[in-house]
Amino acid sequence: MENTILDQDQDLGAGKINVLSNQAFGFLKEVKMWSKFLSIIGFVMIGLLVVIAIGAGTILANLGGGAGAAPAGLLTVIYLLIALLYFFPTYYLFQFSNNMGKAYKTNSSSYVTEAFKNLKSSFKFVGIMTLIFVIIYAGILLIAGIGGLFSLFR
Repeated sequence: MENTILDQDQDLGAGKINVLSNQAFGFLKEVKMWSKFLSIIGFVMIGLLVVIAIGAGTILANLGGGAGAAPAGLLTVIYLLIALLYFFPTYYLFQFSNNMGKAYKTNSSSYVTEAFKNLKSSFKFVGIMTLIFVIIYAGILLIAGIGGLFSLFR
């Protein structure tokens, strides 16, 4: 027996996937549970990053006096930026989980579509950020290599 994932009034054009096997539906239910778990852990980690950013910045500013305030403030800003960057894929993953749960309960393709839209957004965000960091790391290695060559020939 198969579970349909399309609404009754939706066009069932040729070449479209309009049903999922019970096994595929079971896999989606398991993915929903794991994505919910990972997103909740992600939100907890974001909260910890914000607390650490504020706490560590405040402690370092008080320990370092006037001279340490600028680096401590910079540390706070960096941690808050990391938390902000981490928020978006975590939020999209959480939305995927919620919509997949609704799709499983209602057997509605609109929830499945929305769930996969959020999953795509999560992967797209992580992919773009990964590409940006790979480019930054490559640039750092290039600059370090050039600096090493210059110091070698001095």
